[in-house]
Amino acid sequence: MLKTSVQQLLCFGIQAATGNPALVVQDDQCDAGQRQQFARDSNQPACVFIDRSADGAITLDYYYPHARSPLCLHATLAAARLLLSAGQPELQVRTAMQAQPLTLILRDDQVYVRLAPQPVIQPDMPPDLAARLLAMPAIALASPPVLASVGSPKLLLQVADSRTLQALRPDLAAISAWGKAHAVNGCYVWCRRADGALEGRNFNHPDPAMEDQATGVAAGALSWHLGQPLALYQGAALGQPCLIRTELDGDAILVGGRAEAVQAA
Repeated sequence: MLKTSVQQLLCFGIQAATGNPALVVQDDQCDAGQRQQFARDSNQPACVFIDRSADGAITLDYYYPHARSPLCLHATLAAARLLLSAGQPELQVRTAMQAQPLTLILRDDQVYVRLAPQPVIQPDMPPDLAARLLAMPAIALASPPVLASVGSPKLLLQVADSRTLQALRPDLAAISAWGKAHAVNGCYVWCRRADGALEGRNFNHPDPAMEDQATGVAAGALSWHLGQPLALYQGAALGQPCLIRTELDGDAILVGGRAEAVQAA
């Protein structure tokens, strides 16, 4: 990666020096295979590569250690923090895999991504689906399971409370297999808190140690499904407490929060 710039940022953190890490790579000359290897070697939750075409258009290309992704919103926040400024508080970009248009917004020192929800076909969901995927035979969901997407489809599963949510030890292999069969990027399990906020966990990585600390695409999908703005907490049990905020904006969703660069050692 000659002449390549690599920067680490923390995204959706509740306070300084917290949040979900992402690497932002600029000016690389790598193909998809090399980018995947870089993401695997970096062992970070996500990497985003910023590509600029001759006409000035900007494309974001996302990689997890185990797979390329059509969209990763916490990595998008990281890229936005580097691309935006007081002189340019808004920027249009697109994603590499699906050419999905995104609007990056800097507002009150918070970064937001404006994007449109995507239609999804609801697959057949047998009554025991949640019990099998979550490896809890006696679990009772608080609402029916539903598929929703703002660019990376999620199976949304509502459980009764935070205690149930944090006790989950799901069958990650079963989640992966079901997701591949239905073109779904994992499960997002959530609950309502007594203070009116929501709390969630994301399961889409085969290694439990790589559980996501903040999942913006799930927050956007959940916000659109519920038809309301959200304050969604995630990651506290993983040592990186995060807060994702969403807003409804006509036929679009705003997903955002903090994004800050990690100081070099």
